[in-house]
Amino acid sequence: MSSAPTDSRSRVGLSTMLFYGVGSVAYGVKDNGFSYFLLIFYNQVMHLPAQWVGAGIMMALIVDAITDPIVGYVSDNLHSRWGRRHPFMYASALPVAVAFFFLWNPPAGLSNEQLFVYFLVVAILVRIFITFYEIPSTSLVAELTDDYDERTKMLGYRFFFGWWGGLAMAVLAYLVLLPQSKGGVRYQAGYETYGLVAAVIMVIAILSSAIGTHRHIPRLRQPPQHDGFDLARTAGELKETLSNRNFLVLFLSAIFTAMAAGISTSLNIYFYTYFWELTSGQIGLLNLPLFLSAAVALFVAPQLSIRIGKKYAGIGTAAAAFIGAPMPVALRLLGLMPANGTPTLFYTLLVFTAIEVTLIIVASILISSMVADIVEDSELRTGRRSEGVFFAARSFAQKSVHGIGTMSATMILTAVEFPMGAAPDEVPEEVVRDLGLVFVPVLMIVYMIALFLLTGYRISRESHGQNLQRLAGAPSSE
Repeated sequence: MSSAPTDSRSRVGLSTMLFYGVGSVAYGVKDNGFSYFLLIFYNQVMHLPAQWVGAGIMMALIVDAITDPIVGYVSDNLHSRWGRRHPFMYASALPVAVAFFFLWNPPAGLSNEQLFVYFLVVAILVRIFITFYEIPSTSLVAELTDDYDERTKMLGYRFFFGWWGGLAMAVLAYLVLLPQSKGGVRYQAGYETYGLVAAVIMVIAILSSAIGTHRHIPRLRQPPQHDGFDLARTAGELKETLSNRNFLVLFLSAIFTAMAAGISTSLNIYFYTYFWELTSGQIGLLNLPLFLSAAVALFVAPQLSIRIGKKYAGIGTAAAAFIGAPMPVALRLLGLMPANGTPTLFYTLLVFTAIEVTLIIVASILISSMVADIVEDSELRTGRRSEGVFFAARSFAQKSVHGIGTMSATMILTAVEFPMGAAPDEVPEEVVRDLGLVFVPVLMIVYMIALFLLTGYRISRESHGQNLQRLAGAPSSE
């Protein structure tokens, strides 16, 4: 069994929570760029066919998703003077920043085929390098504390900083770097500056988190000793670890959630620009209340965990978020939304968006904390600490299927014959309507499947406490 230090893991200080959380700014910046800008940049600005861009995004995600469990397993079993996680965290900072910069600054004069290859290779590099940081860094939560509610608090800070990082870059892009007077979201020079600013922020965030949590290395878990690498043993350990029933239901739910999220986030900017006919400035302003959403979620998620437990709180908030996601589009199709170009429409969308995002962040915090509690449940059965594998495998589901969702979004654009490089007033009204008619039912079906799967999770506050008692060798309260 993995060795466990004698000091308590039940409490961590605020500074540790902040340093643990701030590193996710890098992931938030990356994720916001990939989710909201990458498709429209390479399709509408660089003029790659939408299906090419979608295929490239999916391929990059799948390659990245394959690296996730590898990085997770290696970081679970790494022996070094800097522990299991920190060597990966330090090594990722500069490479991910450089790759992200070049993603938004492709060479001029490339053919479509050459541009596609460039885009694919650089996107893969960005995702692999961010994996080297994100998986080991996220896994620290289950090592720094074993407290049921404190894990939710720590992950609350992580999601808070991740959302703030992504939102800050989005607001900067819409309000400053992509001004409507220069073409808005179709202004190429704005994306070039976006890549540079984002790269600098990512380096600072990663190094701040790694340095800030470095002092905890001596008390973190150490892996069991192995006599060299054995493929059969490794495969057997991974299979045994990932067969945990509680993990499997979260894994499958993550697959469908990511599929829906891929569709929604990839089409989001199309809906803002062509369905609602908002300007870049208005889109940027819609992001401002979301800073408050992240702050509200930071405090609401731990309170829900304390009062009703992670499972029921997670299911409830996820259900509300899933229903609300396509609601504005559905109401417009029914003729129940204010007309485009009116202040009433803008403020209606602002309220819908703020509430939906608050619910999404709360649900994400709670479900991630549910993953952390699987660590001890698995350790009782396998004798191994597998934080990295669990967080990596869930990330695998999210990333690989998010790619399928993004590809599905490009298929929807192709199916409704959405024109490439068109201004909002150049897209036929029936094409915009068809986009909404396909989007709403597809999103609802996929989200409902994800919600149903969440009901299969079985770890409660009481059973988690019993797992800790058994691991400590104390009598169970059963």
